[in-house]
Amino acid sequence: MSTTNKFSFVNPNKVPFFYGYIVLFIGTIGVWASIPGQTVGVSVFTDPVKDALGLTRNQFSNAYMIGTFMSSFFVARAGVLFDKYGARYVAFFAAIVLAISLLLASVSVSISEFFKTLLNNTSWIIPFSVISLLFFMIRFSGQGVLTMASRNMIMIWFDKNRGKVNALSSVAVSLGFSSSPILLNKLIDDNGWQLSWQLIAICLLIFSFFILQFYRNNPEDFNMIPDGSKIVEDKVKVKKVEHQFTLKEAKETRAFWVFGLTLAFNSFFITGFTFHIVSIFANHDYSKSEAISIFLPISIIAISVGTLFNILSDYVRQKLLLYLMLFSGLLATVGLLLLGNSVGIYVLVIGLGGMGGMFSVINAVSWPRYYGRLHLGAISGKIMSFLVIASAVAPSLFSYSYTTLGSYSYISYLNIIFLITLIIASIKAKNPQ
Repeated sequence: MSTTNKFSFVNPNKVPFFYGYIVLFIGTIGVWASIPGQTVGVSVFTDPVKDALGLTRNQFSNAYMIGTFMSSFFVARAGVLFDKYGARYVAFFAAIVLAISLLLASVSVSISEFFKTLLNNTSWIIPFSVISLLFFMIRFSGQGVLTMASRNMIMIWFDKNRGKVNALSSVAVSLGFSSSPILLNKLIDDNGWQLSWQLIAICLLIFSFFILQFYRNNPEDFNMIPDGSKIVEDKVKVKKVEHQFTLKEAKETRAFWVFGLTLAFNSFFITGFTFHIVSIFANHDYSKSEAISIFLPISIIAISVGTLFNILSDYVRQKLLLYLMLFSGLLATVGLLLLGNSVGIYVLVIGLGGMGGMFSVINAVSWPRYYGRLHLGAISGKIMSFLVIASAVAPSLFSYSYTTLGSYSYISYLNIIFLITLIIASIKAKNPQ
């Protein structure tokens, strides 16, 4: 225990209640701390940063794409480090790296000017390369490692109550993510984008201290068990899975691709829309504050839908949930097309909220139910690669739709074709069990 509690003044064994609830609280804050590395946290900085670096919208979007792609190759390795060193040290170093990345990003203009002078070159390639590398660091440490370590730690400390605990954490995370654009926008308006990133970096450095104090890898290190009480095996009803699918076997089923590509579409649309939200709304004569304000109602709908269907998921077929998510995606896409009309905003908000709520259900429930738990890591990891790739290409495709074709509407036409194809393909997508 001395090793697992090293550098900390907090002893889980001396806490008067189950320490897992502290893990739930601090782990949820850890996911909040990853916001600067998430698209929702970067999007508010898009316009001021690209203008300061002298990059076009396409160039800035491509830099974000490259940085995200680069991070996708290393995130899987972070899972190995998590298994080897535990959540505590992995999350600690992720928070430190994210803080350093934001500090460097805050002076990215000066870094670019330094290399321009050093190389006697004023090409846009220099600021493009600088921000691409910084995006890699920000996305890897924030979206990837800090989020993964914090969420996995919470799950390790609970077993029988894992679903209930995850529901509580998900509600808090949704509220935090939905309100963050408004708070970050206020921070930028009051302090400028450079100082804003520096202030966030300082907060992350402070939080890294609390990670060392309160993060703990697993309850067994302190002679505890998950949930804080023993589970009597013969009283626990375990739903038997007939076959434990390998990743290769799962990829041979239609359901794997239909469900996976539906989740990837969610990642694609939300990332592209969020990254360019200010520009999208400005194109229809809405202000920046009006654009940012839609995140709160979207979150309320997503939380409501997610909570309801998390409960119902034990009683209804997964295909019904899939259809509801695809229908929500169509609503969001049509809402983007009709954004020039006030009705379009409501359709967009309902669609995005429904899609986000269904994502939290399908991504958690489908894989163990369809393919078993033995190879769950390999299967869900492959699906995660779909999501990362989708989120990487989305900002650039949205940007080219606007700058080359003159409107974001064209991306909606492609989305509608893609969703209709998925709806048709899902008709014969069956539970392989």
